[in-house]
This record gives sequence, C-alpha cells and structure tokens, in this order.
Amino acid sequence: MSEIKKFVPFTSLLIAAERAIETERENSLFKDPYARKLAGEEAFLALDPKKNIVTKEKGRPYIPVRTRFFDDFLIKSASQCNQIILLGAGMDTRALRLNWPENTHIYEIDQPEVLDYKNTILQDVTPNNNCHSIKADLRFPWIHLLLESGYCQEQPSIWLLEGLLYYLTEIEVNQLLKTTSDVSAKNSYIAADLLNRKSLEGDTKIRQHWCSGFDEPETLFADHGWTASVVQPGDENAHFGRYIKKLPPRHVPDVKRVFFVTAKKQS
Repeated sequence: MSEIKKFVPFTSLLIAAERAIETERENSLFKDPYARKLAGEEAFLALDPKKNIVTKEKGRPYIPVRTRFFDDFLIKSASQCNQIILLGAGMDTRALRLNWPENTHIYEIDQPEVLDYKNTILQDVTPNNNCHSIKADLRFPWIHLLLESGYCQEQPSIWLLEGLLYYLTEIEVNQLLKTTSDVSAKNSYIAADLLNRKSLEGDTKIRQHWCSGFDEPETLFADHGWTASVVQPGDENAHFGRYIKKLPPRHVPDVKRVFFVTAKKQS
C-alpha cells in the first residue's frame, strides 16, 4: 500500500480527534458524541503539540469552523432534498448526530477499510434515518453502487465533498464533479472545501499529499453545471466568532487560501 493510501484514511481519524476536542469545549460549535471513540489514541497523539504533524494557527480553528459551516448547509438544504451523499465520508457522524427530516436517506461512500472500521466502532449505534454504507474508491466507477442502494437520480440530492478534493488530481476532481452532476436532478445542491494553488507550495507532512488547487472555484463548478457561492473561512457567516484571523481579500496575490463552496444545479 502506498504512503498516500495509508495517510489519507488516517486524516479521517485526525479530524475525528479535532471534533472530539471541539465537542468538549464549553462553547463548542457542535456536538459529536462519537468522535472520541472513533479517533483512537494515535490520532490524539498526532495532535499533541510536541509530536504534531498537523499545522495549527491561533485564530484559525479550521476543522471546527468547517464542520459547523457544512452542518448548517446540510440542515438548511435537507428541507428541500431527502437524499444526502457524503463522498469520502471518513469518520463523519452527521447521519447520527444531526436532526434530519423524516424519510431522509444518507449515503456514506468511502474506501472499504475506512467504512469497515467506522461501522465496527459504531455497530451498537442506531441511526435515526435511512443510512447506506457504500464501499468504493472514488477514482474508479462507483455510481452503480449508489443506484443499487436506492439513490434516485430523478429527485434532487445534496452532495458533500468535505476534506476530499485536494487529495485528488485536477483530472480526478473534474471527473468526480462531472459524475455527480450527471446523476443530479435540477435543484440539487453540492458543497466542498478547496485549496488554491498557492497552498500546494511547501513540504509539510500533510501538504505533500495534496494534489490539486483551484484559484477560481466558481468557474470549476460552473463548468459542471453548478452555480456556486464561495467564501473563505473567517468571512461573514463562516467564522462563528472563532475564526478571527481572517484571510486577505481574494484579489490580494500570493496568499495561501482555502474556500468553502456551496452550489446549486439550476437545470
């Protein structure tokens, strides 16, 4: 197994550890009661400042803010769509911890080893909705598995690509967006976080696994039929009083950036 195939699944444990730490804050942005159990000891050790492989910066709590931002997006959009697809679901527990409308179907798609681990740890927890676990590598054909699990491409859907796209090459990103668009009905929604190209520079342990960056997310999504709204963490409605070290405006050059994208399919 290549280093990246080992590392990328481990990032899902790191995110679970960060969500556990946020959950235990007095004024947390969300509550994930399953995160600590899912993360495991190794992930918490990796977040230890003395052994840290994750770069942190005060005033920019990226994972807590990202989690809350997409939580809000999903709950708002779910009032209009009852099909939620979590691509690269990792240790995401939204199927369990969010209050979904009745008859919501959630499809979690990720590599077999990731979902096997997750489903084993949470085997005694019953979701309050119809949750479907689909084992697939998104770089290879997988839509047939989604359709076989009951997904209806004639009905609007909501797609979440959280912490996923920058681990794919530019070609793979475009193929994935084309695939999702091809099976998404009018008035479907999609959300993702993206890096810009400047963010790929450097040689930190995590950055060396990043494969793509996009300076104009609006254009990327428009090319596949989605009308996108793009913000940076720290912008209005994307800071929650915690991401206080705001990024410079987008016209300022030579800045490493991350984007939160939400988009709707108009036709």
